[in-house]
Amino acid sequence: MVNILITGGAGFIGSNFIIHLLKKYPNYHIVNLDLLSYAGNLDNLKEISADEQNYTFIHGDICDKKLVESLFLKYQFQGVFHFAAESHVDNSIKDSSVFIQTNIVGTHTLIESARNTWFDNKNLLKNDFQDARFLHVSTDEVYGTLGKTGLFTEETPYAPNSPYSASKASSDMLVRSYYHTFGLNTVTTNCSNNYGPKQHSEKLIPTIIKNALALKNIPIYGNGENIRDWLYVLDHCKGIDLTFHSGKSGETYNIGGKNELTNIELTKKILMILDQRNPRIDGESYLEQITFVTDRLGHDKRYAIDATKIESQLSWKAEENFDSGILKTIDWYLNSLELILEKN
Repeated sequence: MVNILITGGAGFIGSNFIIHLLKKYPNYHIVNLDLLSYAGNLDNLKEISADEQNYTFIHGDICDKKLVESLFLKYQFQGVFHFAAESHVDNSIKDSSVFIQTNIVGTHTLIESARNTWFDNKNLLKNDFQDARFLHVSTDEVYGTLGKTGLFTEETPYAPNSPYSASKASSDMLVRSYYHTFGLNTVTTNCSNNYGPKQHSEKLIPTIIKNALALKNIPIYGNGENIRDWLYVLDHCKGIDLTFHSGKSGETYNIGGKNELTNIELTKKILMILDQRNPRIDGESYLEQITFVTDRLGHDKRYAIDATKIESQLSWKAEENFDSGILKTIDWYLNSLELILEKN
C-alpha cells in the first residue's frame, strides 16, 4: 500500500480529487489532512464508505508543525498533493493575515517535513523515497492580469495583484526553491477558475445559482466585463493526476479550460438554463435578479491559460466544454437537498 497525503481534501477541488484517486488507484492509502475551516466540509466526501480501508481523515492544521511531522513519521508518505489554501480574494482584501499563515507558512511546514522525511542528514535521498513527489496546486492569479489578447504560459512572469495571489505566488516560489536547492521532487500546477459540484457558496457560480433559486439579488462586480477562463473540476483533477505521475520534476504545468467568458455572459448563461430547468413560480426570468455592485478593489481584468504544455507533453485534454460542464453543475445543485430547503 502506498501512503499519499492530501491536504485540504474536504474542500471543493480536493474532495473531487480524492474520489477520483480512490477509484483509479486501489493500491493508494489516502490520508486527508484538513482543518475544516469554513470552506471544508466532510459532506463533500460522503461517497466514501465508512469502512473504506484506503482512506483516513485527520482533522488538523497544515501549520501545526508537530502534527505534520508526526504524520510523515507514521505514514512515510510517498506522495503529497497540496490543495489546502485560503483562496477567496475578497477575504484576502479584508484581512490578509490568515492567507500569509496558511498559504505560505503552511506550505513551508509541509515541504520541510517532506524534505526531512525523504532525505538523510547529508541531503541524500533515502532509498525508500526515490520516487516520492510533492505536487503543489496553485492558481493562474499569480500571473496578474491580461489585456484583450494573449494567454498565460508557464513562462509568464509573476505579477500577483491581490494579497491572495501574492500569498500563492510566495508558496509557488517556496516549492520551486526546494527543487533547486535540495533536489526535492516537486511539480506545480497553475489552474484557471474551477467550477463543478461541491464548490463553496462564496464563489461566483454557486452564488449565482443559490441566489437565483432563493429569489435574491445576484451581485455582479462593476459592469460584469471581467473575463475568466473556466475549467471543469474533474478535468482539473485528471490534469493533476497526470502531472503527479508523468510530469517532469521541477516543472510547472498550466491547466486551463479554454472557456473564456465575461462574468455577465457567464451569469446570463446560467440563469437562462435555470429558466428552462427550474422556472420561477411567478413566470419571471431569473435574469431580473441581476444586480451590479461596486467593483472589487484591484479587480483583474482577464485571465486565460495556455495549456499547450500539459496537452502536448502529458496528453491531457479537457473533456468538458463549458456548455456540457455547466449543465452537470447546475443539475448537481438542483438535486442538492440544501438548495431545495433554501428555496422553500
